[in-house]
Amino acid sequence: MSAQDGTSPRWRLPLGWLVGTGIVAVLLLANAHLVYVAFTSQPSCVSHLKVPDGSTDHFRAAKSGC
Repeated sequence: MSAQDGTSPRWRLPLGWLVGTGIVAVLLLANAHLVYVAFTSQPSCVSHLKVPDGSTDHFRAAKSGC
């Protein structure tokens, strides 16, 4: 059975398009959800050192947003 003799099933092509479209739709929806969460979530401020004093090994924020 080869595709050239006209005996291949006709449902393969639409099924392929349907599966491909489904995969692309899932990827687009997942990325849209990530963008939505990135813009709607607001992380709270975390306590950190405000000025470097050299007395501890803790890191401090380069530029505080709080």
